[in-house]
Amino acid sequence: MARNRIQFQKGLSEARFMALYGTEDLCRAAIAHWRWPDGFVCPACGGTDHCIVGPRHLYQCNACRRQTSLTAGTIFNATKVSLTTWFRAMYLITQTKQGISSIELGRRLGTTQTTAWKIKTKLAEVMRIASERDKLDGRIEMDDADLGGERGGGKSGRGSPGKKPIVVAVQTDEKGRPRQIKLSRIARFKRDRVKSLAKRIIAPGATVVTDGLACFRGVADSGCVHVAIATGSGRKAARHPAFKWVNTMLGNIKSAILATYRAVRKKHLVRTLAEFEWRFNHRFDLAAMIPALGRAAVAANPATYSHLKLADYGA
Repeated sequence: MARNRIQFQKGLSEARFMALYGTEDLCRAAIAHWRWPDGFVCPACGGTDHCIVGPRHLYQCNACRRQTSLTAGTIFNATKVSLTTWFRAMYLITQTKQGISSIELGRRLGTTQTTAWKIKTKLAEVMRIASERDKLDGRIEMDDADLGGERGGGKSGRGSPGKKPIVVAVQTDEKGRPRQIKLSRIARFKRDRVKSLAKRIIAPGATVVTDGLACFRGVADSGCVHVAIATGSGRKAARHPAFKWVNTMLGNIKSAILATYRAVRKKHLVRTLAEFEWRFNHRFDLAAMIPALGRAAVAANPATYSHLKLADYGA
């Protein structure tokens, strides 16, 4: 059997990473290229002639004298951590298949767990924002799932207070292979909620295959073609060929969360799912993940600590 070319691709070695981003100057050059691919442009007057001044390496416009920080207005805004630390975090987060916890990330970076958590969560927020504008199209497998275990004394199964409901959607190509996924938290499995979610993540006219759960009728309400297949329940339903890839993705996600994090709090679930979604959708070129994430990072607005601690998203 031939090897899976995506799974066995060369990727970005640690040696190559250090050659590209191993010093502060190399990291600054990369950020400058991602932020101004055609050269510096003054945010005040639009001028391009400039000079670098002071120990902070500020960009000073020769026309209006406005000084601009390289990282101002980006996800790196006002960081007290070196850019090489940020880039190493980007490497570790993107090149690990199952993700990395903030405790392990802190050990690898040589920082505290709190600092590693802030960096990791800000980068996950970048992934979430960057993925919002992409929509699935063509044939799509969709299924519901609950993450987490039941609490003692509570009800079991769907709706348990210890579980977090999500929807998984997988776009497949003409050969039935998975191309892109969308992982979305949903407040509850209701028809109107599914309609709102489908409008946000799926292009109109796409064909969406689901099981017979009543709430999935909202897919048709969103302007998509809905194909409902009654699968029953249990192991036989999980093995239905129409849902091969969505069930595979669910298994991978649950295994990765259990192995990497043990548990995920509800308010951080969306960003955790965004990490898995980002890595899967960019898996075709592992070496290109860091430039892709870097371009998204310089386009994202700064994220405050209070925003990261309180933010919660879901349909």
